[in-house]
Amino acid sequence: MKFTANQIAEILEGEIVGNENVEVFKLSKIEEGEEGSLTFLSNPKYKNFIYATKASIAIVNKDFVPEKKITTTLIKVDDAYKAFSKLLEFYNQVKLNKQGIEQPTVISETAIIGKNLYLGAFAYIGNNVKIGDNVKIYPNVYIGDNVEIGSNTTIFAGGKIYSETIIGNNCSIHSGAIIGADGFGFAPNTEGHYSKIPQIGNVIIEDNVDIGAATTIDRATLGSTIIRKGVKLDNQIQVAHNVEIGINTVIAAQTGIAGSTKIGENCKIGGQVGIVGHITIGNNVQIQAQSGIARNIADNDVIQGTPAIGYSDFNKSYVYFKKLPQMAATLYSIEKEVKALKEEE
Repeated sequence: MKFTANQIAEILEGEIVGNENVEVFKLSKIEEGEEGSLTFLSNPKYKNFIYATKASIAIVNKDFVPEKKITTTLIKVDDAYKAFSKLLEFYNQVKLNKQGIEQPTVISETAIIGKNLYLGAFAYIGNNVKIGDNVKIYPNVYIGDNVEIGSNTTIFAGGKIYSETIIGNNCSIHSGAIIGADGFGFAPNTEGHYSKIPQIGNVIIEDNVDIGAATTIDRATLGSTIIRKGVKLDNQIQVAHNVEIGINTVIAAQTGIAGSTKIGENCKIGGQVGIVGHITIGNNVQIQAQSGIARNIADNDVIQGTPAIGYSDFNKSYVYFKKLPQMAATLYSIEKEVKALKEEE
């Protein structure tokens, strides 16, 4: 899709300096600009690139005054960085503006579908599914029986939504995510084997939630696994059965949360964090990457390590940890001296 400088200036309410009819069809860094690309300049450190870039259009601040000849068309705005971000959002909306129902697809006769559904090829929608308006379901998505999906939600290619899952409005579920698979529930029997415990609960995802690619959220054994409003989950996260994640909490990739743990609101959890089951993590907690959490955490704590301790305590302890070989050698030397003195006595 191509856009002219004039069209872009109208979107950004900017002033054109150069050819208003020049067209672009891709975005680029200013130092990597090519003909047909759009770039921007906001950081003064990259100022020299504006004179050499081959980008067809560059967004700049209104106070930018060229010191050399410029071949690219400029669009002057109040804040180039914010303007470029606005343009990225607009571009993304255009790029993802899929419409219609492709074939082949399977839609149950009992499904209730809202307005403006996009349904990609080889998608499957099961019995008694309810889907809101302006929903986009990309190719190879599976929607199980009795699922509810709110308006303006997008499920990208290959997402699997198991039965009874409830998804709110304005959610994004990325490729390969699996929502509502069985929780990891097994009980040892008298024969020394494990018998599966039926997982008959569901998953509830509230409004404005983003779920990353290949992230898995298990259904509850009983009741619901709940992801509250505004939660942002990175790629490859495991959320076990009956977990609850509070409003606006963000979690980075490869974190694992064991069953029945409750995480509070506005928490920030780094990558590769391991959290045991049946504990409570308070509100506004920050957990540093690769920490192991095995106890309840109070509100507003900042923790790190395995097992996790206070962030400042961890840093102090690490100073001593690095010196352990030296300290051990010193202690050994002192022991030898004490032993020698005792032998002299």
